Amino acid sequence: MPDTPSAPAVPPTPPVPLSALLAREDLALRQIAGPGDSDTAIHWAHTSEMADPYPYLLGGELLLTAGVHIPEAAGSGTYFDDYVSRIVAAGGAALGFGLAPVHDTVPRALVAACDHYGLPLLEVPPQTTFSGVARAVWQLMAQARLAELRRVTEAQQSLAAAASRPDPVPSVLRQLAQRVGGRAVLYGPDGAELAAAGRAPEEAARALGELAGVVRPAGPAGSAPASATDTVAETHLAAYALGTGQGFVLGVAAARRDPGDHTIASVAAVLLTLLTGEHQSGTGAARSSALVRLLLGAPPEAVAPLLGGDRWVVVHARPTRDGPAPDAVAASALGAALGSTLVDLGDGFVRVLVPADRAPAPQPGWTLGLSAPAAPRDWAAADTQAARALARARATRTALVRHGERTGLADLVPSAEAELHARTLLAPLAQGTALTETLRTWLSLHGSWDRTAVALSVHRNTVRQRIARCTALLGVDLDDPDVRMELWFALKQTGGG
Repeated sequence: MPDTPSAPAVPPTPPVPLSALLAREDLALRQIAGPGDSDTAIHWAHTSEMADPYPYLLGGELLLTAGVHIPEAAGSGTYFDDYVSRIVAAGGAALGFGLAPVHDTVPRALVAACDHYGLPLLEVPPQTTFSGVARAVWQLMAQARLAELRRVTEAQQSLAAAASRPDPVPSVLRQLAQRVGGRAVLYGPDGAELAAAGRAPEEAARALGELAGVVRPAGPAGSAPASATDTVAETHLAAYALGTGQGFVLGVAAARRDPGDHTIASVAAVLLTLLTGEHQSGTGAARSSALVRLLLGAPPEAVAPLLGGDRWVVVHARPTRDGPAPDAVAASALGAALGSTLVDLGDGFVRVLVPADRAPAPQPGWTLGLSAPAAPRDWAAADTQAARALARARATRTALVRHGERTGLADLVPSAEAELHARTLLAPLAQGTALTETLRTWLSLHGSWDRTAVALSVHRNTVRQRIARCTALLGVDLDDPDVRMELWFALKQTGGG
């Protein structure tokens, strides 16, 4: 039967192997009774001189005593048998007996009783204090906790890397099976094995499939536990219902259940939830279909209906503070905050395609540049608008800048005539893309050298040199506001201002 959840009787910190405590040379502890090859786990140390410590034990303790409670005639009766049996009944893990000042040696009857009941008995030398033993237990527990955290962190990183591979589901299962030293299986809604990695005894493998059925909802409105555990053929089994609601289940079988295994398996379950959810969801299917059609030559306007919405806003974003470039997790989080799964992680920045009716708002920690709403055929131009809006936002230290849509004087001039005039005026710069972009940015920022340098990610001296070159090629005075206005008009006609 699957294990039923209950309140833990021991603390959540990793236990200390008794062998590790015995290996501490500074303590000089010596085991003189009980199983010598057992993997006894110590969860804490407790000192008591009670003749019956049972009411004060929670289980898992190394009980320390100097034998103050032992009567003089204890060796001739059942005192030690009663004493040791009560410790074992309370779940005590081991008994430490301190030599001096009460007893010079450990009573033989106590040694015999510990051997009889299988309770490890440690001799604590006079120079070792009980507080020193307790401190050593907590030190070892802290070391074990640190090792567990390091193991879990490394497992999280390797599982996340596996999820980004071309074959994410098998890769995550392989990594999970390797981390727990057993077998990991993804079961489908019908109970069939969709993918698996690692090995487990045949009997345990069959039981794992049955355990997966325990956490799988019986129907659309059915309910089931989120996880279940069991032990079969000396193999620890665990099943986790994936959060897609589609009936997918992760099963794990391992010969051992080490600290941190549940956390590692839970991380894998979250990743598999995302992977199976994306595969099963209508949004994921639509995105996949749109991508395939684009790759096969369909124009953007033909695939846009699959993504929803007729008009879109392109968003360019960079972290507000200087630091590491945004990663895939940060990019996905930004997309979720903006209400879109169409996210592209660029070189140090993030692009998001957002339906125009969702009106992106400023996001904490990000600087955003937004294009004007655009139909699919104009996405390329909108991408350029968003890039320039982001550059302006960074230069002006504004959280969000939108590309403006308003009627101006330029709309009063016939477009053909305006474009011809613009190309003629800017012809000397035709071969210098960097010069044109620098001039456009410099004019948009009212001739600010520093803000233009920030927007273009170049040194301010580079900006000065490029503007001087533009002045020479165009043969104009850029300090003249009429000249600046005419050049700005021309730049808008040739590429959007």
